[in-house]
Amino acid sequence: MTTTEPRPDLRPPGLNADERTTLLAFLDYLRESVLVKAAGVPEPAVRTAGVPSGTSLLHLLKHLTAVELNWFVWAYAGVDGEPWEDEAAVTADDTASDLAHAYREAVARANEVALACTDLDRPGARSLRETPPPSMRWVLVHMIEETARHAGHADILREQIDGSTGR
Repeated sequence: MTTTEPRPDLRPPGLNADERTTLLAFLDYLRESVLVKAAGVPEPAVRTAGVPSGTSLLHLLKHLTAVELNWFVWAYAGVDGEPWEDEAAVTADDTASDLAHAYREAVARANEVALACTDLDRPGARSLRETPPPSMRWVLVHMIEETARHAGHADILREQIDGSTGR
């Protein structure tokens, strides 16, 4: 995802490429799906929890931003510092525009790490779990699963807000 605008073709990727390219294409498709669901939703609906757990569209953007940075940048690449807070609350100062921008920046950083990896079997620098550091393949598949799950949550939240369905 190198642009700030969603791609006009809303269908899933239709390519038959090498493994890394294919995994990144599907992950980018799902990332865009989340951004599309959060785009254009007015205040306060974009920050209003649609379920008892407190999940809102802004919460999903903030969470996915941290997860991208945690798995690709902190864990796999081993960038110094503490992991990003992936359950940080949405604040009154958080806007849909700012959080979407932060998510796009995190995705760009994550993609740089993934594209620099020449061996999908190579383990990263560390793990976010009490396990050995996972391979890039594992990180990519995990992020597809994580992002797909939250894209589904975003679908439901958006439908509750304004009836919008589909990508």
